[in-house]
Amino acid sequence: MYFVYMLRCRGGSLYTGIAADMEKRLRQHASGGAAFAKYTRAHPPEALAALYQAEDHAAAARLEAFLKTLPPAKKRMLAAGEAAPEALFAERLSGRVYLRRTDEELRLNALLAALHSEG
Repeated sequence: MYFVYMLRCRGGSLYTGIAADMEKRLRQHASGGAAFAKYTRAHPPEALAALYQAEDHAAAARLEAFLKTLPPAKKRMLAAGEAAPEALFAERLSGRVYLRRTDEELRLNALLAALHSEG
Protein backbone atom coordinates (compact mmCIF):
# COMPACT_ATOMS: atom_id res chain seq x y z
CA MET A 1 0.00 0.00 0.00
CA TYR A 2 1.24 3.47 -0.90
CA PHE A 3 0.12 6.95 0.03
CA VAL A 4 0.03 10.21 -1.87
CA TYR A 5 0.24 13.19 0.44
CA MET A 6 0.14 16.96 0.37
CA LEU A 7 2.00 18.95 3.00
CA ARG A 8 1.06 22.51 3.84
CA CYS A 9 4.42 24.25 4.06
CA ARG A 10 5.64 27.51 5.53
CA GLY A 11 4.30 30.32 3.37
CA GLY A 12 1.12 28.40 2.52
CA SER A 13 2.45 26.36 -0.39
CA LEU A 14 1.58 22.69 -0.88
CA TYR A 15 4.19 19.98 -1.43
CA THR A 16 3.06 16.67 -2.98
CA GLY A 17 4.83 13.33 -2.55
CA ILE A 18 4.38 9.57 -2.23
CA ALA A 19 5.44 7.16 0.50
CA ALA A 20 4.88 3.63 1.69
CA ASP A 21 5.63 4.55 5.31
CA MET A 22 4.09 7.92 6.15
CA GLU A 23 5.50 8.17 9.67
CA LYS A 24 9.02 7.64 8.38
CA ARG A 25 8.51 10.12 5.54
CA LEU A 26 7.11 12.83 7.84
CA ARG A 27 10.08 12.38 10.17
CA GLN A 28 12.39 12.80 7.18
CA HIS A 29 10.64 15.97 6.05
CA ALA A 30 10.60 17.38 9.59
CA SER A 31 14.31 16.69 10.07
CA GLY A 32 15.23 18.92 7.13
CA GLY A 33 18.23 16.72 6.34
CA ALA A 34 20.15 17.16 3.12
CA ALA A 35 19.18 13.68 1.89
CA PHE A 36 15.50 14.60 1.73
CA ALA A 37 13.26 16.84 -0.37
CA LYS A 38 15.01 20.05 -1.27
CA TYR A 39 11.69 21.90 -1.32
CA THR A 40 10.76 21.04 2.27
CA ARG A 41 14.22 22.01 3.51
CA ALA A 42 13.54 25.53 2.23
CA HIS A 43 9.80 25.47 3.07
CA PRO A 44 9.36 23.36 6.23
CA PRO A 45 6.11 21.41 6.47
CA GLU A 46 3.57 22.76 8.94
CA ALA A 47 0.75 20.23 8.50
CA LEU A 48 -0.42 17.30 6.47
CA ALA A 49 -3.06 18.82 4.17
CA ALA A 50 -4.33 15.62 2.52
CA LEU A 51 -3.57 11.91 2.42
CA TYR A 52 -4.78 9.44 -0.20
CA GLN A 53 -4.32 5.69 -0.19
CA ALA A 54 -3.31 4.04 -3.48
CA GLU A 55 -3.39 0.35 -4.28
CA ASP A 56 0.22 0.19 -5.47
CA HIS A 57 3.29 2.28 -6.33
CA ALA A 58 2.22 2.79 -9.95
CA ALA A 59 -1.18 4.15 -8.91
CA ALA A 60 0.44 6.43 -6.32
CA ALA A 61 2.98 7.73 -8.83
CA ARG A 62 0.22 8.44 -11.33
CA LEU A 63 -1.82 10.42 -8.80
CA GLU A 64 1.27 12.30 -7.60
CA ALA A 65 2.12 13.30 -11.17
CA PHE A 66 -1.42 14.56 -11.80
CA LEU A 67 -1.54 16.51 -8.54
CA LYS A 68 1.73 18.21 -9.39
CA THR A 69 0.19 19.53 -12.63
CA LEU A 70 -2.73 21.21 -10.85
CA PRO A 71 -2.81 24.93 -10.25
CA PRO A 72 -2.59 25.94 -6.57
CA ALA A 73 -6.31 26.75 -6.34
CA LYS A 74 -7.30 23.20 -7.31
CA LYS A 75 -4.73 21.72 -4.93
CA ARG A 76 -6.29 23.80 -2.14
CA MET A 77 -9.75 22.46 -3.13
CA LEU A 78 -8.46 18.90 -2.75
CA ALA A 79 -6.81 19.67 0.58
CA ALA A 80 -10.02 21.25 1.87
CA GLY A 81 -12.01 18.17 0.84
CA GLU A 82 -14.07 20.15 -1.68
CA ALA A 83 -13.18 17.76 -4.50
CA ALA A 84 -11.79 14.27 -5.01
CA PRO A 85 -8.93 13.51 -7.42
CA GLU A 86 -11.27 11.38 -9.53
CA ALA A 87 -13.58 14.39 -10.02
CA LEU A 88 -10.74 16.53 -11.38
CA PHE A 89 -9.23 14.06 -13.83
CA ALA A 90 -11.21 10.82 -13.94
CA GLU A 91 -10.31 10.16 -17.57
CA ARG A 92 -6.59 10.23 -16.74
CA LEU A 93 -6.78 7.96 -13.69
CA SER A 94 -8.05 4.91 -15.61
CA GLY A 95 -10.97 4.32 -13.28
CA ARG A 96 -8.81 4.10 -10.15
CA VAL A 97 -10.27 5.35 -6.91
CA TYR A 98 -8.13 6.92 -4.21
CA LEU A 99 -9.35 6.71 -0.62
CA ARG A 100 -8.95 9.92 1.40
CA ARG A 101 -7.55 8.86 4.77
CA THR A 102 -8.78 11.59 7.11
CA ASP A 103 -8.32 9.26 10.10
CA GLU A 104 -4.62 8.96 9.32
CA GLU A 105 -4.37 12.69 8.56
CA LEU A 106 -5.37 13.46 12.16
CA ARG A 107 -2.92 10.96 13.64
CA LEU A 108 -0.05 12.06 11.40
CA ASN A 109 -0.71 15.75 12.04
CA ALA A 110 -0.36 15.02 15.76
CA LEU A 111 2.98 13.32 15.01
CA LEU A 112 4.15 16.28 12.92
CA ALA A 113 3.18 18.70 15.71
CA ALA A 114 5.15 16.60 18.21
CA LEU A 115 8.17 16.59 15.89
CA HIS A 116 7.99 20.39 15.64
CA SER A 117 7.89 20.77 19.42
CA GLU A 118 10.96 18.52 19.75
CA GLY A 119 12.94 20.52 17.20
